[in-house]
Formats: sequence, C-alpha cells, structure tokens
Amino acid sequence: MAEARISVDHFSVDQFSCSVCLDLLKDPVTTRCGHSFCMVCINDCWDQEDEKGVYSCPQCRDTFTLRPVLCRNNMLVDVVEKLKKTEVQGASPAHCYTGPRDVSAVIDVECDYCTGRKYKAIKSCLICLTSFCETHLKPHLELPGLKNHTLIEASSRLLEKICSQHDEVLRIYCRTDQMCICSLCMLDNHKGHDAVLLSAERTEKQSELKDEKMKSQQRIQEKQKKVQELKQAVDKIKSRAQTAVEDSEGIFSEMISSMEKKRSEVIELIRAQEKAELNRAEQLLKQLELEITDLKRRVTELEQLLHTHDRMHFFQGFRSLCVSSDHEDSPSITVHQHLLFDRMRNSLSDLKKRFKDFCEEEFNKIPPHAAAVQKISVSEPKSKEDFLKFHKIVELD
Repeated sequence: MAEARISVDHFSVDQFSCSVCLDLLKDPVTTRCGHSFCMVCINDCWDQEDEKGVYSCPQCRDTFTLRPVLCRNNMLVDVVEKLKKTEVQGASPAHCYTGPRDVSAVIDVECDYCTGRKYKAIKSCLICLTSFCETHLKPHLELPGLKNHTLIEASSRLLEKICSQHDEVLRIYCRTDQMCICSLCMLDNHKGHDAVLLSAERTEKQSELKDEKMKSQQRIQEKQKKVQELKQAVDKIKSRAQTAVEDSEGIFSEMISSMEKKRSEVIELIRAQEKAELNRAEQLLKQLELEITDLKRRVTELEQLLHTHDRMHFFQGFRSLCVSSDHEDSPSITVHQHLLFDRMRNSLSDLKKRFKDFCEEEFNKIPPHAAAVQKISVSEPKSKEDFLKFHKIVELD
C-alpha cells in the first residue's frame, strides 16, 4: 500500500502558530474542542482560571467544568519540526522573521504593518515614519502618491530624523550651531547662519574622516616601525649583554688561572727555599752531633786519667790530651727562622693591597648606567711597562 505524503510547502506558518504567544507551537497539545496550543501557554491560562472553577478555550471560548487532561500531539510536533526546517532553508535574508525580543534593533527592525509574528523591515519611510518589510513596501514602490516619499535603510530611530518643532525631515546642517535642522528652522532660529545640505556636509566630513583615517594609519605605521626598532634594540641589548657576560667570564677565568699559576710558583719557591735551609741545618746538626760525641769521649778519658795511680801513664796521657785540646771550636751557627718567610709574606700582602686598589680604580671607571656599559678588556701584562705596574722587590736569604 502506497504511503500518503503531505508536503509542508502547502502550509503557512500562521496555521501552526499558538494563538496565545503567536509563535510556532512548542510541545503542542489539543483541547477537546479541537484547537491546539503550546503546553506551557494553555497551562498558564488555565492556572489563572483555577479560582473560577471554569476553564475555557482561549480561541473559541468553549468552557469546561473540569480541567481537561492534556496530551502531547505527536503528529503536530513532527509537522512543526519539518516546517521549521523548511522555513530556515527557504527564507531569504530580506524576508525573514525578527526575534520575539530582538535587542539588536539597529540591525533587525520589525515591520510596523505585520500582524502576529513580524517580518524584518528592509526600508523605512521618513514621511510615514514607518518601517516596511518586503511585502508591505510594495505600495511605496508602485503607487504614484507614495513613490515621492523618502525611503532609507530600515531604522528604529526614525524620530531622530524628524524636527521636533516643525515635524519636518532634517535635511540641512547648520555649521554655525553644528546641528541638523529642517528647512523651516532656516527661516526661524537659524536665519543667516552658515548652513548646507546634509549630503554636502556628509561628503565634506567623509573627506575629513578619510584624511584623519590616513593620518591615523600613518601614525600606526610609524609607531609599528618604532616598536620594531625597539624590539631589535632589545634583542641587541640581550645579545651584547650575553656576549659581555661570556667575555667577562673568560677574562676572569684567565686572570684566575694566571693567579693560580703565580701562586703555584710562589709556593714552589717557598718550598725550595725551605728545602735548602733544612739541608743546611741538617748538615750543621750532624757536625754538632759529631763534635758532641768527640767531646764526650774526651771527658771520659780525662775522667779516667784523673783517677789513674800510674805516674808514668798519667804524664803520657796528660800530654796527649792537652795536645788534642788545642783544637778550636766550630764557628757559631745562626739560623734565620722567620726572616725569609716574613719578607715573602709582607711582599705578597703588599701585592694584594696594590692589586685590590688597582681593580677598584679600574672598575670605578665603568659607567654606572646600564646603557653606557662597555665591555672591559683585561689582558695579561706583555710589555715591560705592564710588568712594572706589579713591580715589587722580593729579598731572599
């Protein structure tokens, strides 16, 4: 059996509109009298009639003593949904509906002639002070008496274009008072003022606006150029600062390495002098120990000779011991325990002080401002004059 198909193109939106909210049915329900409403709308109406105890149809005024039970009309739901899709696909931009509470009145203006749900207005008449949709605008385009009316783009601010004193269209601009006026105002309050047509003033102002726009664009370009230059300067500052940091680290590393080398040389020199002095002292110590041993042996022999009873042996021993006693003692030995190292320590302390003063003097030459910071180049002394800056006589024993 073939299915029965009904096209929604043969129906109008008004046929499926709720008579309470004048909008497309939402959750449609049908009363016992056969009329359909939005479920929310009919319930609101009947909620207000609960005190009366009698309920009526908002469309045909048929009454019910008991509040009818409402059921959702699924068939109408499908038809309304299809109608919405067809309306969205087939509606043209100039012939569409405005929202029920359209806040963007400047963009979407309602047609003043539409009843029920209003279409979007495309033109407004300054004579009629009315806005028209595409359908209701036709008389102004066809009837001879209406063709002379001034039509503008649809606007919700028509009253602002009419003189409140003379009910005339504001077509003139008074340059003296800087305001829009009508032709009758020219003969009354603005007599003798510098006035031109709004179109002429608009053209002149548009030219001024174009010039101002061009100047603003030029200023934007200039400032963008400055921004670019500033960004490049910032990048250069960062790059140069990083290079200066790396160079400074390298220079200080070289200085530290040089100082470490000098420190090693000084320590090596001290140790060498220490070794030489210790060797000299050890040799002197051995010589003294040998002399002490020889003297002890001589004391023993003298002690034995003093106690001998043999006269001949006494005189023989006395002669030999007296002869050996004629040997001279070893020269006096002096060891300078502090002189060498004290001089070295004093020399290094003096060098440290002079080096510290020199660094402070050189660092104070660096400008305090970051913009004037120059890279400090510190190199090891190469010429004789450079070495003489650190000249110090070191005396060693």
